[in-house]
Amino acid sequence: MTDPYIADTKPGAVELKEGETVWWCSCGRSNNQPFCDGSHQGTEFQPVEFTADKDGKFFFCLCKRSANQPLCDGSHKQISQDELDAQDGLKTVWYKVAERGELRDGEVRSVHAGTQTLALTAYDGKLGALDNACPHQGGPLSEGSIECNDGEQDCWLRCPWHGWDFHPLTGRSPGSHDDGVPTYPVEERDDGIYVAVQESTAHVATVSDLMAETMVNWGITHVFGMVGHSNLGLADALRLQQEQGRLAYIGIRHEGAAAFAASGYAKLCGKPAACLSIAGPGATNLMTGLWDAKVDRAPILALTGQVNTQVLGPGAFQELDLASAFAPVAHFSQTVLRDSNHVELMNLACKNALVDRDVSHLIFPDEVQTVAAAEGARAGGPQGRLGDRAMLPASDSLAAALQMLQQAKRPAIIVGYGALGRMQQVIQLAQKLKAPILTTFKAKGQIADDHPHAAGVLGRSGTPVASWFMNESDLLLVFGSSFSNHTGITAKKPIIQVDFDAMTLGKFHPVELPVLGEIGLTAEWLEQALPADTGAVDQRPELAERWKIWRAEKASRRERDQQQGINSAVLFELLSELAPADAAMAVDVGNNTYSFGRYFECRGQRILMSGYLGSIGFAFPAAMGAWAATQAQEEYTGRKVISVSGDGGFGQYMAEFTTAVHYAMNICHVLLNNAELGKISKEQRAGHWPVWQTSLSNPDFAAYANSCGGLGIRVDSADGLKAALQQAIAHQGPALVEVMADVELI
Repeated sequence: MTDPYIADTKPGAVELKEGETVWWCSCGRSNNQPFCDGSHQGTEFQPVEFTADKDGKFFFCLCKRSANQPLCDGSHKQISQDELDAQDGLKTVWYKVAERGELRDGEVRSVHAGTQTLALTAYDGKLGALDNACPHQGGPLSEGSIECNDGEQDCWLRCPWHGWDFHPLTGRSPGSHDDGVPTYPVEERDDGIYVAVQESTAHVATVSDLMAETMVNWGITHVFGMVGHSNLGLADALRLQQEQGRLAYIGIRHEGAAAFAASGYAKLCGKPAACLSIAGPGATNLMTGLWDAKVDRAPILALTGQVNTQVLGPGAFQELDLASAFAPVAHFSQTVLRDSNHVELMNLACKNALVDRDVSHLIFPDEVQTVAAAEGARAGGPQGRLGDRAMLPASDSLAAALQMLQQAKRPAIIVGYGALGRMQQVIQLAQKLKAPILTTFKAKGQIADDHPHAAGVLGRSGTPVASWFMNESDLLLVFGSSFSNHTGITAKKPIIQVDFDAMTLGKFHPVELPVLGEIGLTAEWLEQALPADTGAVDQRPELAERWKIWRAEKASRRERDQQQGINSAVLFELLSELAPADAAMAVDVGNNTYSFGRYFECRGQRILMSGYLGSIGFAFPAAMGAWAATQAQEEYTGRKVISVSGDGGFGQYMAEFTTAVHYAMNICHVLLNNAELGKISKEQRAGHWPVWQTSLSNPDFAAYANSCGGLGIRVDSADGLKAALQQAIAHQGPALVEVMADVELI
């Protein structure tokens, strides 16, 4: 198959010479228009073969104005170029691309005319403007050079990738080669060099446009990601949604941070955000953050580019089997094909993320992203797709739970992350029972620590207050907890477990009474069904006494000073005092997190963490996601975002501080710098191992924050800590407080 050379984009005919055969693509879908390259397959159209003989020639009409398509009948000659442009939704625009006399003879350079990138050439005293992409593999002609071969009359612009040659002014290939590159009109005017390009005056909606609009209709307000060569069509659809004010895009420095940010967004507000990557390494970089969202039941949507379907299989550049790679982490994962029901795929992706609080994933092959949407196609949305999931448990389960509570003298309530948003009903039940409320670490902050019924956090990151009341109880009423071994809910007590997820009930060991139902409704029903006097012991005076004992112990620990850095108990006592009560706080993994769990007392703050995955590096990217939620969700508007990490955790995604600066994110990051992976050192000692490979060589993190354009404050002693925290929390924009911490005083 031969592709006759197309001289330019003006109306005209391509002559087919005697004996020459071409395939004309009648479907209009060829990437090598107007000739067939096979991409029409899967449609009802077929390519048409034309062969010229000695008795005649075929002329093909490039302008497609012929009444005898695809053959030329001369009708295009009756229409001016401007009229054709207007009919096609185009306009011709002249752009100044260089100064007069700026190019020396024999030079080629890259210039931009609107959205077009061109190779501007100076040759033989004339100027040329060629499409910058070599037709072979898209090599940038502007990075090539004009070379003259001995014995040849003309010199040639050589593609830097594979050496294909083109005339510097006409774009024609040498010899008998019948390919070339399009050229553009050039004028050298008094004030500079101008090039004319055709620009569309009307946007043709693509399948990506419909899918992006559908995604926004489902309430996805933010996309975190990195634009790259295999997601450009999809990225442009997101750009259009942003220009309409319906979507915000956050460009990150590493795709892992994009997934963590989307996870942090979902953990704060319960609604999905999206993360975007290219094929190959960009997609695989998302994995850790997606697993974090999955195991913590945070809804999230991953959008990954993919190489062209034409080259899938043999092992093209950056080709990975993304469907298989994402199968373990994605509850819903589909490849978007040319003939897919595109809107329905996005509807299902968003619904799966929301309803099952899980990871949804869509794969976008490069060429599919720009397929024109079907005429009359409309975006989708959640209307008629979601039902009310607030259901009471079975009547037998409620009756059994009520009986057990009436018989208990010292019931204790334990709430997990699953009880988020249902705490008002749980607290009212606790008041009826005069019982303490213990939380898992993931649920820290769901009840303020100064509440009369609060017993603090249970488990490794918890307080002796919570463990004391669990040990003294005669019945545990557990709402929305997954029974992590880090929480340590004892199996030796009678347990009523209430959860809306049937698989969570009795997951790790049998419980006395598993109750399947919506947590808020269940707590409300039990509270109303219980008599005014349940006969249970009023444990509130004991709660006050246990907190008094624990706070005295914390004060004692704050007195410790080894002159080797700041005591964590001091830091988190001050942060408890200074952090706004409605702040969203993202915490990392390590000794800093254990100290936060023990010493920080919540007054209503929302705590975000990498709960089940326990991924180091989570805090700062998650804080970016939380900040985005404060911009999009009315109930979180104006809240301060604070993140806490060690030096090891911040070091993993410290480049994202520049992202926070770029988008003016109002985040205060508290960094404990002890030049060590302190938790790992502690574990090595506990296992009777020598401490090995846990020391760190750190930069001056505060100076780094300042160099990025944010606020950085370094604190070497406890004396300056309060003022530094006050300044950083009040700062409008990203701020970092580097606390030089004692690795032992945790």
